[in-house]
Amino acid sequence: VQLQASGGGLVQAGGSLRLSCAASRRAFLTYVVGWFRQAPGKEREFISAIRWSGSSPYYADSVKGRFTVSTDYAKSTVYLQMNSLKSEDTAVYYCALSAAWGTKAPTSFGSWGQGTQVTVSS
Repeated sequence: VQLQASGGGLVQAGGSLRLSCAASRRAFLTYVVGWFRQAPGKEREFISAIRWSGSSPYYADSVKGRFTVSTDYAKSTVYLQMNSLKSEDTAVYYCALSAAWGTKAPTSFGSWGQGTQVTVSS
């Protein structure tokens, strides 16, 4: 399975963006799609993840209450709705696939696609 993130752009602080992660084919419903981000000079950071079935989402504390992850299994697409964006959300955002629910370590994920740049201006 190959994943591709899209939907990034430039937005003002307090604004919203919706990112999409399209898969080349459907994966098992129990598999997990995770969202990560990486800012310049920083390590890749876990944001959120969800089972392909749409169940059991989990989030990093830094985005809880502002970001919402969802799936459209029929379209083989996972979404990340980002609201109340802050300048510290500026990063390249990636999606990736894991067989293990609950993990946040980038090393537990594979099938990394090219990221999409999100820039939040203050």
